[in-house]
Amino acid sequence: MSDFIARFVVFTFVLLSVCRHRIMADYREAPLATRPKTLDPNEYFNLSPDQRRAEEQRAALRANLKRQYQMQLNNPHRKELVEDPALTRWVYARTNPYNHFRATNKTSLFGALFGVLPLFVLYYTFKTDRDNKDEQIKAGTRERKFSLSY
Repeated sequence: MSDFIARFVVFTFVLLSVCRHRIMADYREAPLATRPKTLDPNEYFNLSPDQRRAEEQRAALRANLKRQYQMQLNNPHRKELVEDPALTRWVYARTNPYNHFRATNKTSLFGALFGVLPLFVLYYTFKTDRDNKDEQIKAGTRERKFSLSY
């Protein structure tokens, strides 16, 4: 049974690594977004030893901070509130979005598509519908439902 599990793990690892390389190779950039650093093959595979060491140091620092936070959070004798600075920054950014808003091509396009364009589309549909009804009433093919004067 353990031989089957070992073969399955190796097969899964090989399959995932092949799929990952194929997915990374088939990645096409979106027109309004840049390619993430993790999906750039030159940045992902061709790291110099100094860059790899720096990434490992950053990962070790993140792991150490996470361990310290978990120890503070799970301390049974804790009496004070444990604050997560990343969560505090996130909550501040969510409550004050306009202080940190930056107009880009993408946000301008979304504003035009979802803010301005629907107004023009609604105006055009209502106006053409009303003009068509008026023409039909004047031609006598449509009866006016109500009259404004008696």
